[in-house]
Amino acid sequence: MQQQPQQGSQPQAYTEPPQMLTTKDSLYLNDMLAWNLNAMKKCHFAAAHCQDTEIKAELDKCGQMHQRHYQQLLAHLNTTNQNQNMM
Repeated sequence: MQQQPQQGSQPQAYTEPPQMLTTKDSLYLNDMLAWNLNAMKKCHFAAAHCQDTEIKAELDKCGQMHQRHYQQLLAHLNTTNQNQNMM
C-alpha cells in the first residue's frame, strides 16, 4: 500500500522561541529538567560506588554533561521569564 501525501500545511519551523510557552511546552520542559537531574544523580551515585578509575571518570563526565544541560535549560527559562517580566 502506498502512502499518499498528507493534505495541509507542514508545521512551521521557528527561527526564535515564541513569546509565550503553552502548557504542553511547560510540561515538556519540566520533564527535560527532571530527566537531566535524575541522570546526573544516577551518574554521581554510580561513580561514587565504582572502583574502576576509567569507568568512574566516564561516569563523572556523563554526570557533568547532564548537569550542564540542566543548567542551560534553567538559564534559557530564566532569560525568557525575565524578558516576559519586562513587557
